[in-house]
Amino acid sequence: MPKIKTNRAAAKRFKKTGTGKLKRAKAYKSHILTKKSTKRKRNLRKSTMTDDTNVKNMKKILPYL
Repeated sequence: MPKIKTNRAAAKRFKKTGTGKLKRAKAYKSHILTKKSTKRKRNLRKSTMTDDTNVKNMKKILPYL
């Protein structure tokens, strides 16, 4: 049985937590920051969990994570 390839782009963006959930960084923090409020930018710094609707697909492309 051949090994399954890991999607390298996804592997760089997601980490697995101790309970097995997938942790991700928030989007919209890279450019055009002048019009965004300080509060909004501060909240975008924090990481969050991947939504439950996407977890099944994420586990498929990250088999060994």
